[in-house]
Amino acid sequence: MGKLKHLQPARVFAIFEQLCAIPHGSGDTARISDFCVAFARKLGLWHQQDALGNVIIKKPASAGYGDHPTVILQGHLDMVCEKAPDCPIDFTRDGLDVDTDGEWVFAHGTTLGGDDGIAVAMALAILEREDVCHPPLEVLLTVDEETGMFGAEGLDGTVLDGRMLINVDSEAEGVLTVSCSGGARAELCLPLTYEENRRPCYRVTVAGLQGGHSGVEIHKGRLNANVVMGRFLQSLSCSVAAVNGGQKDNAIPVFCQAVIACDSDPTQTAAAFAAANRVPGDPDLTVTVQPVDAAAQVMTAAVADRVAELLATVPNGIVTMSEDIPGLVQTSLNLGILTTDQRELRASFAVRSSKEEEKTALLERLQNKIESYGGRYDCYGHYPAWEYARESRLRDVMCRVWEQASGTPPEVIAIHAGLECGILCGKLPGLDAVSIGPDMQDIHTCRERLSVASTDRVYRYLCAVLREL
Repeated sequence: MGKLKHLQPARVFAIFEQLCAIPHGSGDTARISDFCVAFARKLGLWHQQDALGNVIIKKPASAGYGDHPTVILQGHLDMVCEKAPDCPIDFTRDGLDVDTDGEWVFAHGTTLGGDDGIAVAMALAILEREDVCHPPLEVLLTVDEETGMFGAEGLDGTVLDGRMLINVDSEAEGVLTVSCSGGARAELCLPLTYEENRRPCYRVTVAGLQGGHSGVEIHKGRLNANVVMGRFLQSLSCSVAAVNGGQKDNAIPVFCQAVIACDSDPTQTAAAFAAANRVPGDPDLTVTVQPVDAAAQVMTAAVADRVAELLATVPNGIVTMSEDIPGLVQTSLNLGILTTDQRELRASFAVRSSKEEEKTALLERLQNKIESYGGRYDCYGHYPAWEYARESRLRDVMCRVWEQASGTPPEVIAIHAGLECGILCGKLPGLDAVSIGPDMQDIHTCRERLSVASTDRVYRYLCAVLREL
């Protein structure tokens, strides 16, 4: 602890470092939720923690602001837990090895959780300040956003009075996000049958990929390690004992391994395949081969062919681009997690679309695909798109404050990634919402970085906006 203590804003980074010391992956947010409750209790503020772990903290208005409309500051408590293959950190037990070079904050060997720990840190820092003028405040901290927005979905909205919400879950300073896609999670399960193996075995590893957020970076032409593995397996005459890749369905997978059985060493074939399949978005693709002890059983030939074909041909990546907003991905999906055991292969997808009918059609494609192979389909975690509001007092104020401070107007955008604003708009009728955030790079990967200077500017901007509301 204390590696960030010299950074500004001091309290924001001090709180952020405390959060980084608490394990808080999706589905494991009880400890960080309790931390926020204890923080509110120490300040003597009204607070509520629901059964899911969502936390609401209320702070009365500053003097002279009592008649101003309540403002909600919102972020999520969970983080995407990705790590390098050789990283010893156990996300269920260990804190992050957070560090800084003065310009960026990062974590050694893992994701940083700036998405969305920096929102939590900013909100808590504002709650303890007495020198910032503000309307009545409600800080809303939700759980399990990264795996399906389950915290927001289960929230009792009647506890909240505010109808203006500033979501701090974006990754570009000077950008106001005012609309986002909806989405869902889909899982395809393919039954497996095995037979006795008498051939030598090899471990094949697909690595060297960039990865990234499956919404924010799906348009960058990056390879999906699980799909690459399927294509490689199609190019071989081999049996398959196991194939596993990816850790999160909303992160483009950078790593996939398979154990295969074949008559000859496929090392040269793997090297040639990697060289032929590198792309500008992923120029460092590697496919490596190591001999391993022979597996007692491998999938039957027909099943192995089915597995390779499924991985190589299942829909993945961009499906359609928006006709209304140039450059905006409209519908996409990401094969994020691939696992096999003695019974079945499971492939988990994050599906996104700003058009409900396209999302439905894409999910039906996945269902039809797996059922044609004799498998089963499951879908969960649906969340709605956040539609653009033509009139927004909050957006107008935030644009004016930004332009006054910087001399240039902010960029107002819609994004392909999912935000909780869509769900919260459904729970809080008439909600006026905008999403902001400091500069971050490569979120959902081990290269994730948070800009120090941008965090300082965005925090001061947020305080200035509250003064104007």
